Amino acid sequence: MGSALVPLILLLLSQMLSSPGSWARAIEEEEEGEAAAVCAGTACYTAHWGKLSAAEAQLACSTNGGNLATVKSEEEAQHIQEALAQLPDKEAPGRAIKFWIGLQRDKSKCMDPSHPLKGFSWVGGAGNTTYSNWYKEPMSTCISKRCASLLVELSSSSLAAAHSVPKWSEGLCGSHGSPGRNIEGYVCKFSFKGMCHPVALGGPGEVTYTTPFGATSTSLAAVPFASAANVNCEDGGEKRSHYLVCKERSPNLFDWGTPGPFCTSPNHGCAFNNGGCQQECLEGGDGSFLCGCRPGFRLLDDLVSCIPRDPCHPNPCRGKAKCRPGGGHGQHHECQCPPGFKPTPNRLDCDDVDECSIFPCAHTCVNTAGSFYCTCHSGYEPQGYQGLECWDVDECARNPSPCSQICTNTVGSFQCGCKTGYKVTGENGTQCQDVNECEEGEDPCKGPCRNVPGSYFCDCNPGWNVGPDGVSCVVNHTRTGIPGDGHQEKDEKDVDKKKEMENEEEEKEKLKENSSSSPSVLDTTKRPEATSGASSPYNVATTMGGPSQETNPPITQDPTFSRKPRIELISRDNFTMISTDEGSQKGESLANGRDGDTDGQKLLLFYILGTVAVTLLLLAMVLGLVFYRKKKAKRTKKIPQNAADSYSWVPEQSENRAIENKHR
Repeated sequence: MGSALVPLILLLLSQMLSSPGSWARAIEEEEEGEAAAVCAGTACYTAHWGKLSAAEAQLACSTNGGNLATVKSEEEAQHIQEALAQLPDKEAPGRAIKFWIGLQRDKSKCMDPSHPLKGFSWVGGAGNTTYSNWYKEPMSTCISKRCASLLVELSSSSLAAAHSVPKWSEGLCGSHGSPGRNIEGYVCKFSFKGMCHPVALGGPGEVTYTTPFGATSTSLAAVPFASAANVNCEDGGEKRSHYLVCKERSPNLFDWGTPGPFCTSPNHGCAFNNGGCQQECLEGGDGSFLCGCRPGFRLLDDLVSCIPRDPCHPNPCRGKAKCRPGGGHGQHHECQCPPGFKPTPNRLDCDDVDECSIFPCAHTCVNTAGSFYCTCHSGYEPQGYQGLECWDVDECARNPSPCSQICTNTVGSFQCGCKTGYKVTGENGTQCQDVNECEEGEDPCKGPCRNVPGSYFCDCNPGWNVGPDGVSCVVNHTRTGIPGDGHQEKDEKDVDKKKEMENEEEEKEKLKENSSSSPSVLDTTKRPEATSGASSPYNVATTMGGPSQETNPPITQDPTFSRKPRIELISRDNFTMISTDEGSQKGESLANGRDGDTDGQKLLLFYILGTVAVTLLLLAMVLGLVFYRKKKAKRTKKIPQNAADSYSWVPEQSENRAIENKHR
């Protein structure tokens, strides 16, 4: 006996080791038990017992076409609470148990305290929502994946005793065989394109619904599309059955395809369940009855349900959708969306259209609720229809210009430059600073260098001029000062004035010597012409660098006046006086001879008058000669002889040419 059991035990162990997954699934199915389902709107929620990890729970939901449940609003939280309350009782290990929902945060993401979901997101691609119901702030760790669950507080062994919608709790997502602390089950959500009304019974009977997600229920407030209804009627000993399927007769209109109510009997009439009618039950004389509607409503094709004659009252649409009666294809109303929005799958609400998904903008597109707008990169501005295009901005055309001197526009920007003699400076490179060419690098001038805004010019020391190249210096043989030097010009004027005074003194001395050496009057004949190349009536015999010496030619004597008195000229401050010695002596002798005869007196008087006339004439000639010499001495001077007289000198440059040299 014992030897026969050994091979059997070994066989079971080998099956467990070879297929641990199937063995685990068997254990899970045994622990799972019956599920509870609640349907409302366009979704159904199912609650399940089962100690699974978050990944295993998501796999169980997706196998039937759903996902772990989302909780996007207070209304949705109430539906989930109803599903949890319908779960069969089970002994819980503590006063608080947890059910997985579809809120998770990946390992690479951290907690975002500014967002209601705290960095978590819904599985299955559902968008982020503003509703949240956290039990406490989630942990900020980023090194592991975190999953959310519903924290159900129990006041007794039954989930129905929960007082409010459960809070959210987060923790590790668990693994196979280790689902996590207090994890007892999970909640799934299944979305559908529409719902049918529950099957209406006009007599005793039972309806069993089988949903597409595998749940079986006898009581659903709404039956999802493609569900099957098995109707069993009991009328005394007679049994009847009907098999129905929820179908889509037209867009947004779903029914069972067979008019009701079902299980009707003349024995009951309208007494049983109001005949299965939604509003009014109208009995006939033979026990038959019909369903009717109250004023303002009309009966639908299922002969049970009633809708308002104005299908938009009450408004069946949600959110931004607007109800419009009719719509064709058997519809009684249509929910229309405003521009920028599109209908949801159930055609009762509207979703925003992401216009940026088709890239309408040239640069950047920003989506908004129901619309969008375009932005351009820096250096561009929106243009064209709705600002879809981006054109370059000419920053250089602005007033004031962004650059201090030269501005060059570029695509999307601009560039600043400076004129010759300046360099770019400033924090943004928009300013210009003068370049001191005399200090930067090698000195460009042979002599002194003078910097000016934007340029420079070369200068030379006194006695030198700037050469034709604008850089070198050449000797100045005509002037001792540099152009523009006021002190040198003043010194030259002083020297010229001093020389003029010396010449005047020499002339006076010459006149005195000539008068004392000869008793005759000054020669009134013209002097010989000056030699070629001379510009003065004086003979100049000077050397380069020495004081000039001027000599007057000797004054010839006139024979006519050889016996006349000597005339002495004394010049003071350009005024000449003439004195005669012999005339005075003869005058004295004539004055002494008053006792002579009358003829002698007349002759003496005539002689005196003639002498005075001749003296005045000579005085006038001397004065004219002195004035002529002084005027000509000032006007022309003979150039001193030196070794460079045979060379041709470069014409003297004007003072402003030094500034305008080409090396600025």
